[in-house]
This record gives sequence, C-alpha cells and structure tokens, in this order.
Amino acid sequence: MSEPALLFGGIFAVLLLATVIAELLRWRTRGRPNPVIANLIARIRAWWVMAALVGASFWIGREGVILLFALVSLFALREFITLTPTRRSDYYALLVAFYVVLPLQYWLVYIDWYGLYALLIPVYAFLLLPILATVGGDTTRYLERAAKVQWGLMVCVFCIAHVPALLNLRIAGYEGRNLLLIAFLVIVVQSSDVLQYVWGKLAGRRLIAPRLSPSKTVEGFVGGVASATALGAALWWITPFSPWQAAGLALVANLMGFYGGLVMSAIKRDRGIKDWGHMIEGHGGVLDRLDSVCFAAPVFFHLIRYWWT
Repeated sequence: MSEPALLFGGIFAVLLLATVIAELLRWRTRGRPNPVIANLIARIRAWWVMAALVGASFWIGREGVILLFALVSLFALREFITLTPTRRSDYYALLVAFYVVLPLQYWLVYIDWYGLYALLIPVYAFLLLPILATVGGDTTRYLERAAKVQWGLMVCVFCIAHVPALLNLRIAGYEGRNLLLIAFLVIVVQSSDVLQYVWGKLAGRRLIAPRLSPSKTVEGFVGGVASATALGAALWWITPFSPWQAAGLALVANLMGFYGGLVMSAIKRDRGIKDWGHMIEGHGGVLDRLDSVCFAAPVFFHLIRYWWT
C-alpha cells in the first residue's frame, strides 16, 4: 500500500473512532441536550468534510492542491477584511488585493517563480496598496486602514501560499512525494491545536495568556506541543527527514502555530469578536481553523528549502 493511502487510511480510522465515541456519548445523554457533545459532533462532521476536500485535492494532484489553498486564502482574506474597518477610499486597494495580488501570488507558486512569489506581497504589494489608498484623499484612520489590508494579504495569502509552495521543493531522493510534506505540516499543526485543548481540559490549571486567549493554559501548551511533536517524530516515514529531524521541525511548526493562534486571538479581542466567521460548523471561520498554519507554513517551508534542497 502506498504512503498516501496508509496516511489517509489512518486519518479515516481516527475520524471513524471519534465519530463512534461522539455518537455513544450522545446516546448516553439522549433526552438531555448537552452543548459540549453537540459541539463535539459538529466539529467531527466538519473534520470529515475538510478531510474529504483535502483528499480530493490530493487525488487531483498539484493543480488541485494549489486551487484548494487559493480558495482558502480567498475566504480567509474575506473574513479578515470583513471584520476590520474600511472606507470608500479603500476600494482600489481592496480590488487589487482580491483580484490581482491574490491570484497572481498563486499563479507564481504554480509556475514556481520563487524569486517573485517570495517578494510580491511583502515588497511590491506593501508599497502599492497604501498608494492606491491615497487616491480618494481620505486620511481618516489612514494608517490603520492601510496596515489592515497589508496584514490581511500577509497572513491570509502570503503565509497560506507557502503550504502549496512545498510542492515546488526539489529534495534529493524525495521526488514525487511532496504532497506528503503538506500532509505532515497540516496534521502536526492541527493535532497540536486539538491536543492543547485536550491537555488543557484534563490538566489545565494556569492560564498562559488570559488577556489574549482565556482558554489556553500552560499545561495545555506543554502537553499539546510535546504530544504533537512526538506525533511528528512518528510520521518521519512520510518525510525526507530522520525521526529526530522530523521531531525538530514539528516542534518549530507547533511553536509557531501556538504563537500564531495568540496573535490572531489578539486581533479578535481587539475587534471584540469570538470567531472570525461561521463558515465551518463547530470551528468558526476559516481563519479560526488555520490561524496556526498561517504562521507555521512559511517557517516550515524555508527551513526545508535552506537545509534539504
């Protein structure tokens, strides 16, 4: 059996087990509505959908994966911009951000022009968009508005685009298997999020950042990151890394994911909201699910590019 088949078979088995457990819990509490169990079931159903979408894109191949993450960036950027203030003078900047910069970034990833997709947003878009925002001559909250569009592109497009960019890395002896690098990154970082939540519920006592995220605890952070790092080491066989190298990269990705979650939580607290959106049942919006991946992906990509290619 091929590595992707084994991997997705394992994911299917885990989701099936989670579904059975959740349904048993619901059966035991029948007649007594339990919001925690209802939320758990909604989350598991959402995971089934997300796993199916990722699996379908993997089956299509490189084009399917790039298209999937381009759409993810589109929805994420829409969530980010919707929940931050804009004015009429931002029209041209937003138009270029959504309909020029975003598709161009993914086109550059598709044709593998690293020299430009690594600079398009942090250099050229960062300079162009504030210029476009001056067209209307509106100076009201100008710095905040310009920074909002820049940040939206950076987090929702530039960072997320580094996930499919993993397909472009040329690693000796690993040709044709780069899809598994994406699977490794997503599984490890998303597992860290889940395991931090589980450890926090089981042993959480001390809040790690109460003003940013009231539910995150020191015990949850340590237990979740350690467990997900061990999972990364166990998945070394789908990567070009040794078990220790896989553990090291998983640790860096998990730490970046944790702090990415804190940063995005700080933005939500600043805007006075709990979730970025309601697109994914039980999970909130796209950014609620991918905030950790946004920060982990660029670092993971460049570590591999600089040390393994």
